[in-house]
Amino acid sequence: MHANVGFIGLGVMGTPMALNLAHAGMPLMVWSRSSTQYDTLREAGASVVSSPEELASKCPTILLMLANEGAIDDVLGRRTSKFNDLVSGHLIVNMSTTSAEYSQGLAIEINAHNGHYVEAPVSGSRKPAEAGQLVMMLAGSEEHVVAVRDLLQPLYRESILCGDVPNALTMKLAVNLFLITMVTGLAEATHFAQSHGIPLAKFSHALNAGPMASDVSRIKIEKLATQDFSVQAAITDVLKNSRLVAESARSIGIASPLLDICHALYGETEALGLGAQDMIAVIRALEHRTPDGTPS
Repeated sequence: MHANVGFIGLGVMGTPMALNLAHAGMPLMVWSRSSTQYDTLREAGASVVSSPEELASKCPTILLMLANEGAIDDVLGRRTSKFNDLVSGHLIVNMSTTSAEYSQGLAIEINAHNGHYVEAPVSGSRKPAEAGQLVMMLAGSEEHVVAVRDLLQPLYRESILCGDVPNALTMKLAVNLFLITMVTGLAEATHFAQSHGIPLAKFSHALNAGPMASDVSRIKIEKLATQDFSVQAAITDVLKNSRLVAESARSIGIASPLLDICHALYGETEALGLGAQDMIAVIRALEHRTPDGTPS
């Protein structure tokens, strides 16, 4: 039996991940700043604690699935006196998507406070998270990476060892670049088909029968065809991720023209008040750019 494991961050992705760990029999303790899922997690066998400090006092391993870098700093009390208490003697596993530079800096600070750090970002949205079918990228010392890979088996179908920090985060950003441009291209193709009067059921059939079809494209074209914009990966989150990719590209002086166009479109979609909708709502920005400015 594993020692207690702490899980911080119970959002769209974190909640199903925590549930899968609890259902697998892991002695899981959870905390979130704004969770409405505590009852569900208790029913699955997890324990709820009152603060990050209580969680750290009971859990040698702490999993972080938080929205952004600021949330991580806040929860860990970075640059405050409580940081040492939360990380010293602990294995901190960062499953959040951050910049590679941020992750590397956090690793250095945790190691300086006698803690250990592993990057474990995941590729996949809410449905793969619910099914335990994520792809996990891991970076850190071999000893701790192997331990984390074994611990988190209920969450993923593939794990990829990426070497030293921050290679897993850099890998995640590269994966995100492909995902963002692919889904945006699908939305643009759907807008094109709609505007030419092509029935979306037939368009979906053509795409799903062809060589470009994938699990992602099948799900997203169905959502587009039925106008189901319920969130799997929110516009606001995709906008953040596209910014991280763009900044990483600029930091080493490389071009990312497709990503840059997508970043602008997701910004326009959020500005339309659609930040909480699924990333396929980017089609609304495309419609908004169309001369009559109305959905097709």
